[in-house]
Amino acid sequence: MKAPRTTIQRKLITAMMLTSTAVLLLVGAVFVSHDFNSFRRFLVQTLVTRAHILAANSTAALAFQNPEDASQVLNALKTDPSVVAGALFDQRGRLFATYPMRAASEEVPDEPGPTGHRFEGSHLIVSEPVVEEGRPLGTLYLKSSLEELDNRLRVDAIVMLLAVGGSVIVAFVLSTWLQRRIAHPILALAEVARSVSERKDYSVRSQEASDDEVGILSEAFDGMLTEIQRRESEIRLLNADLERRVAVRTVELEESNKELEAFSYSVSHDLRAPLRHIDGFAELLMRHAAPMLDEKGRGHLGKISAAAKRMGTLIDDLLVFSRMGRTEMRKTSVNLAALTNDVIEELKGDAKDRNVEWKLGTIPTVQGDPNMLRLVMTNLLSNALKYSSPTKEARIEVDARSNNGELVVAVRDNGVGFDPTYTHKLFGVFQRLHGSNEFEGTGIGLANVRRIVSRHGGRTWAEGAINEGATFYFSLPK
Repeated sequence: MKAPRTTIQRKLITAMMLTSTAVLLLVGAVFVSHDFNSFRRFLVQTLVTRAHILAANSTAALAFQNPEDASQVLNALKTDPSVVAGALFDQRGRLFATYPMRAASEEVPDEPGPTGHRFEGSHLIVSEPVVEEGRPLGTLYLKSSLEELDNRLRVDAIVMLLAVGGSVIVAFVLSTWLQRRIAHPILALAEVARSVSERKDYSVRSQEASDDEVGILSEAFDGMLTEIQRRESEIRLLNADLERRVAVRTVELEESNKELEAFSYSVSHDLRAPLRHIDGFAELLMRHAAPMLDEKGRGHLGKISAAAKRMGTLIDDLLVFSRMGRTEMRKTSVNLAALTNDVIEELKGDAKDRNVEWKLGTIPTVQGDPNMLRLVMTNLLSNALKYSSPTKEARIEVDARSNNGELVVAVRDNGVGFDPTYTHKLFGVFQRLHGSNEFEGTGIGLANVRRIVSRHGGRTWAEGAINEGATFYFSLPK
């Protein structure tokens, strides 16, 4: 199933929207990342500064080992709600004071850890040394929550999404308005192309004036339509003239066919009668005057009779050849194997005194005119029988095979064959590759085969060699 088409308007809007949205998301991500890192540095700087101040205020409490003063110093952390816990460690690293005073053990570690700041999970931790005149007195530990940083990040994300959403709406409106200048000429051109394709109307034009590549395309398309319209008019005039000429030629052809039919009638009647008289009087003369004639005279009479009979046979063959071009075909299913077998049975009477092996392969049913196909098989098999007569043990084979959508039938014999140089003459009228003194025939049988097979939409050809037999092929469409 063909996928539905996507209009160029939708493609342009989609491209603009994807581009603007991608740019906005990239800019927003950069902005949020920068704000996140800046605010985190601000939190670190703030907590480190507070740690410096508290460490300076805790020197006296640590110097005089006064936990109450140390607790009061740490209580100053109440002003910063983000500070979760604080602690003072003495010089030996022992816990000296905590904030809040009863801080949970998990909030205050057993030792202050390395000096400086670090991030542990969702907390910021600062360890600041307490020093007086270069002498270390202990370490201040502060633990601050990063909830404010998380809130800041959440607010930035919401602001960015709102900004992107608003920008997408504005971009959609602008892209919808701007794409019309690009898409409208292309849509007009597409409509013209659809009109030409569906209605074959070459008179339509795009009528789009534009100074860009679309305008150049529209002008070229209009020019092409003008040229096609002009050529179509010329073709219509030529077709009308051709139809007129065909009508004239058809009338002339019909007249020629009538003349040919009249000629055929004349041949079948006017020429047959004299030939019958010649043959009949030659036989009468042979009966009554044979005793008075010598051997030479009787030979002359025999030649006259044989020539008259050959002439009659030639006239019959010419009439059959002429009718094959005009006879209406009656196509039906033809059992070609059974038809071939019938022809073989008919020809066996002519070969009763010979040693002939008939071999019939698998031949399927075909579509064709049964009478015409019978004439084809009769001509090919009688030829095979005739030209294999010098062979003591004659072999005639008939088989069929499929090849590129057609059925190819082959009639093969082991007779005298022919010179392949003259293969092109085999299927011509009156074309013979052997003399009439060697083999009888008029040279029209294979011409009839070619005409009949051509009318069925097939082909004819032959293969052979001198004294090596011959194979005649014909094809029929499946």
